[in-house]
Amino acid sequence: MNTFDINLALLQKYDRPGPRYTSYPTAPQFTEAFGPADLRQEIVASNNNGKLTDLSLYFHIPFCDTLCYFCGCHMIITHNRNRIDEYVEYLRREIALVSRMQKTGRRVAQVHWGGGTPTYLSPEQIARLTDAIHQHFELATDAEVSVEIDPRGLTREHLAALRQGGFNRASLGVQDFEPAVQQAVNRIQSYEETRWTMDTLRELGFNSINLDLIYGLPFQTEDSFDRTLDLIVGMNPDRLAVFNYAHVPWMKKHQQVIKPETLPKPEEKLRILKRTIEKLAEAGYVYIGMDHFAKPDDELAAAQKAKTLYRNFQGYSTHAGCDLYAFGISGISQLQNVYAQNLKDIPPYYQRLNNRQLPTSRGYKLTSDDHLRRHVIMRLMCDMMLDKREVEKNFAIVFDDYFAGALAKLEEFRDDDLLALDADTIQITPFGRLFIRNIAMAFDAYLDKIPSIRNLYSRTV
Repeated sequence: MNTFDINLALLQKYDRPGPRYTSYPTAPQFTEAFGPADLRQEIVASNNNGKLTDLSLYFHIPFCDTLCYFCGCHMIITHNRNRIDEYVEYLRREIALVSRMQKTGRRVAQVHWGGGTPTYLSPEQIARLTDAIHQHFELATDAEVSVEIDPRGLTREHLAALRQGGFNRASLGVQDFEPAVQQAVNRIQSYEETRWTMDTLRELGFNSINLDLIYGLPFQTEDSFDRTLDLIVGMNPDRLAVFNYAHVPWMKKHQQVIKPETLPKPEEKLRILKRTIEKLAEAGYVYIGMDHFAKPDDELAAAQKAKTLYRNFQGYSTHAGCDLYAFGISGISQLQNVYAQNLKDIPPYYQRLNNRQLPTSRGYKLTSDDHLRRHVIMRLMCDMMLDKREVEKNFAIVFDDYFAGALAKLEEFRDDDLLALDADTIQITPFGRLFIRNIAMAFDAYLDKIPSIRNLYSRTV
């Protein structure tokens, strides 16, 4: 599925706030009644469930040199290297604490550094952190080790330190190459430094490179973004993530700097999305779903065909079934039955680790209904179809009875030719992939209980 007709009227119809479903239930259901003891209990259970599952490790590096006005991440602007040194030291303490709780023999299949700006660490700080990971955890020989990279201010020494530390995948933030757009969002980044970063990564042996773009930024037009896409396609990345800008100034105060009148009108924004999908299809990329594109021979595309694709807090993944441990402020861990989020502020995070305690601030323990709905939403978002009989077999339900309310909501999508419903399956149409968040929302048991989802979620298109 590379091409499909794009109906702008339907894009407008379904453009509404909704979750991205990197978890289910989503973060608004997390509660402070869940604490370190609850996470520790789940770790013990995971170690003793008869099957040693692989681990996935996420590290949140919150620091940045400058503020990008579009940013929705949990980040800290600082030029104080001592402050960053201290944070790296506490990450090392958290690594040691969590590793001691793991049963011997558990391998790490996936590592990801996000932020903030992980490459704002110095080469020496990168080496200290990667050394601690390798000291306390056993990485699989084929582990996927990825990092988010900001090409600005980068040196070859940074990239060499990452490669020496075992990194083999990278994701570069680009957003847009147009000068007016870059100026408006305070992210001045040239094509030349971005291309140099890609070329150097390939020279050093990184085997997969992703580029991030954002549509809906100030002063973007269909023509201007088309020029950026020409440059991007010429750089030949293995994967692309093309995100919808989430303008939420009531949640991210710095976004108030962006004037609403400079943002593209909804019709223009949808034309940008339409042109992006068409142009990337012409260049041979497969639309995976949820903003993600990949080459046909990429692992993501292969996993989707094999129905082994998975989603977690880092997006689409080929490593299903791992226990995910998040390190650093605000990071969210995901084990089989729980989600656990770390403290968001540095002082209490440090204090908790000084007391040799897990820095959990809140979380959630899944019910049997949560497990069922998470499975349904996961398979829809990853496979773009759902086998009702498989769900019935695994969860001992009668699908059409259990999900009668959800199926009624899906009739509108069926009438708009975004999915097909029959006795055994729900099949998302090629164009329907653009609306997978909306479709998944039909199975969410919590949305109707939230007073205003506008204040919690970005728009779906």
